[in-house]
Amino acid sequence: MYLHLGQDVVVPSRSIIGIFDIENTSISKITKEFLGREEKQRHVVNVSMELPKSFVICRERGETVVYISQISCATLKKRSAYVEDLR
Repeated sequence: MYLHLGQDVVVPSRSIIGIFDIENTSISKITKEFLGREEKQRHVVNVSMELPKSFVICRERGETVVYISQISCATLKKRSAYVEDLR
């Protein structure tokens, strides 16, 4: 199954490592360093030009990819749980 992250972007649910609220987690030094490192390595995909509300970490083809989404963390988690229920 797939999870819709916004715009025309969907990811396989099995590739998702975590879904995080960008406002609450980006205040951490470790999270800032992680996101900065992934951006330098061009592993960050901005799904929308709107105000970001969450980020989703995925493992695709052996590499980490971080998706920045305008959809709230709570909504993505609900969608993810719904997808899991369909299995």
